[in-house]
Amino acid sequence: MEEVPLVNFHFNVEWSGTRIGFTEITGLEMEYEVLEYRHGASPVYSTQKVPGLTKFSNIVLKRGVYKDDNDAFKWFNNFRQSKERRNITISLLNEDHEPTVVWRVQDAWPVAIKYSELHATKTEIFIERMELAHEGVVVINGNSDK
Repeated sequence: MEEVPLVNFHFNVEWSGTRIGFTEITGLEMEYEVLEYRHGASPVYSTQKVPGLTKFSNIVLKRGVYKDDNDAFKWFNNFRQSKERRNITISLLNEDHEPTVVWRVQDAWPVAIKYSELHATKTEIFIERMELAHEGVVVINGNSDK
């Protein structure tokens, strides 16, 4: 049977034990800092590159706003006093609604919340955009840690 690449439109997000529906997630990125080094007695006239610390991008979650759902704003608004960080699980799902790739985001906290423009001549879904800083991501693909 031929392997078929995964599709990216079927996913879910959980935080604090609650499943939250989002329309878009960006920022699942990580990279190493590149450090350049050369000691003074080196006979080579160039630097050596070595890996430094791991850097993680902020994650951006977007969703439509519902009348009685204010959890994201409450978390953002109360964060300065509560310092509540949340572990977040983002799961890419297959056609049977089972996780195929899972991102476990550690100790996330809100750094920004934005709402779409209010415009009297447009009919669009009202979108909430939340940006999260975090302490790292673990990616699980299938049954193995990567």
